[in-house]
Amino acid sequence: MKPIFFIASLLFLSACKGPKEDANVPAAEVQSPAEERRVPSGITRAIQEDDAPWRGWNKYQIKPEDTLTYYGHELIANTSFYLGPKGKVAALTNGMNCQNCHLEGGTLPYSNNYSAVISTYPKFRDRSGAVETIAKRVNDCMERSLNGMALDTNSHEMKAILAYMHWLGDDIPKGTKPRGSGIMDIPLLDRAADTAKGRLVYVKTCTSCHGVNGSGQLNAEGYGYTYPPLWGEHSYNIGAGLYRISRFAGYVKNCMPFGQVDYHHPLLSDEDAWDVAAFVNSRPRPKMDISKDWPNISKKPMDHPYGPYADGFSETQHKYGPFQPIKDKTKPSAK
Repeated sequence: MKPIFFIASLLFLSACKGPKEDANVPAAEVQSPAEERRVPSGITRAIQEDDAPWRGWNKYQIKPEDTLTYYGHELIANTSFYLGPKGKVAALTNGMNCQNCHLEGGTLPYSNNYSAVISTYPKFRDRSGAVETIAKRVNDCMERSLNGMALDTNSHEMKAILAYMHWLGDDIPKGTKPRGSGIMDIPLLDRAADTAKGRLVYVKTCTSCHGVNGSGQLNAEGYGYTYPPLWGEHSYNIGAGLYRISRFAGYVKNCMPFGQVDYHHPLLSDEDAWDVAAFVNSRPRPKMDISKDWPNISKKPMDHPYGPYADGFSETQHKYGPFQPIKDKTKPSAK
């Protein structure tokens, strides 16, 4: 089980500070066995209730000598410093950090965390119609959420990211997904999500961090974002997971405003979450060739916003809802 370390102010400071000065690591390093990469003696996992959601290791528990895992965390938390437009290693991404969508290094419940990565990959994914490795999944995020280019799967950076994923998830039983993994599904609305109502929610709740025009806030050093852009040329593209409004709605309901809420103390109502998701995803953003996604169109999620579809519902309804009629028509028949 995972220890509970949640203090909103600490969360805020941890997510916003830049990379450590001593983050350089050797150019090549072999990943050590999982048991050798665990925390120093004397630091143990807290005992939790059986139904408590997964919460990841704290980054300060990485062994000082485990430079590969530490570098992996740095790449997740400060992606742009290393791989952004002014990246120290390469210029591959749009300036956002992985941590902008996977909070606190992918360790928090229902915040797009990494708990099930090691336990469920490699796996078949309907989006690609193929079995995918963890490296392929990482590069999906590089190309979609970070609107950039793939990492060389043999690179030191990819090896570091994989080491960090193993450090977080090696103790999760194979084939299982812990409670609290990914993004929570929130109740469907009995209407279409409303972009006009969503704009009002955005103005009231989101502009102080993400700006009136959705462009986010650059950090003081100018190499990345303290608060990421939600639309425009530096945001995620149309192939990203958060471009599906069910994913965006579930994410903001349990995670936003940042540092003020968590999954059991949300601020937004379900309606507000759906509506603001519709508004944000109605705004312009980078394109991507997604023509090869979902080769079996009957496997497309109900809120995948681009046709063709196998169910006869319109593209608009697939983007904004109402989704219950789609769900009812496509759910497996009882036998």
